[in-house]
Amino acid sequence: MKTQVIKPRIRELLSKELPPDLLDLIPKHWVRIGDVLILPLRPELEDYEERIAEVYARVLGVKAVLRKGHIHGETRKPDYELIYGNDTVTVHVENGVKYKLDAAKVMFSPANVKERVRMAEVARPGELVVDMFAGIGHLSLPMAVHKGARVVAIEKDPYTFRFLVENIWLNRVQDLMTPYNMDNRDFPAENIGDRILMGYVVTTHEFIPKALSIAKDEAIIHYHNTVPERLRPEEPFNTFKKVAREYGYEAEKLKELVIKRYAPGVWHVVVDVRVFKK
Repeated sequence: MKTQVIKPRIRELLSKELPPDLLDLIPKHWVRIGDVLILPLRPELEDYEERIAEVYARVLGVKAVLRKGHIHGETRKPDYELIYGNDTVTVHVENGVKYKLDAAKVMFSPANVKERVRMAEVARPGELVVDMFAGIGHLSLPMAVHKGARVVAIEKDPYTFRFLVENIWLNRVQDLMTPYNMDNRDFPAENIGDRILMGYVVTTHEFIPKALSIAKDEAIIHYHNTVPERLRPEEPFNTFKKVAREYGYEAEKLKELVIKRYAPGVWHVVVDVRVFKK
């Protein structure tokens, strides 16, 4: 069902139960992950949230609805509240890749779809990719599925790691991807990666030395971070280059892309960097 058909139908059903002033506050946008819906609901709608969720679920054909909350902590955990249904584990299919996850407890941003698709395009068959913040395989699964890249996928959170392992088998890339449930700072191998994925935000710069130790003497690093608008376009590459030089590497910016707005005046960006020994 097309969005322009869905919205009037939702409004029509809820118009019979909500006061007119509240009807104007129902969400016009939502996030769908597999057959789970994440719905941003204003506090004024709290008394009606279960009925609202039921209507959205019925019209959109999902099994569960979560009230959108916030993302917290080092491992980027959502605190979404279940307001309809009882099962939040789902399989989200995108660009030919299957992502199994618990939408209530594991971070997954459909807004990052372009970057996940791009990673499948930049990967090279047979190269060794080290994904330092693998999650459920957001960025590295497309590389293995579409290009046959070999992947070392490191994920710290045990619950998220369970889904990473399941997704490797679900996508039949168990011969290409090796998962590690550990803090990437404890990963022992050095000088192995042709390509390094740093799909993290806010404090990613703290992990640059580790990324360089994992990288070969010449490698590509996809460096994600958040940056205030007033510091762009110099940042975040200047910080990366400064740290790289301290560890004996030169850094060349190949490309910089905006992923999405992270907060007012702050952007999530990714910089493709070629690093090489001086």
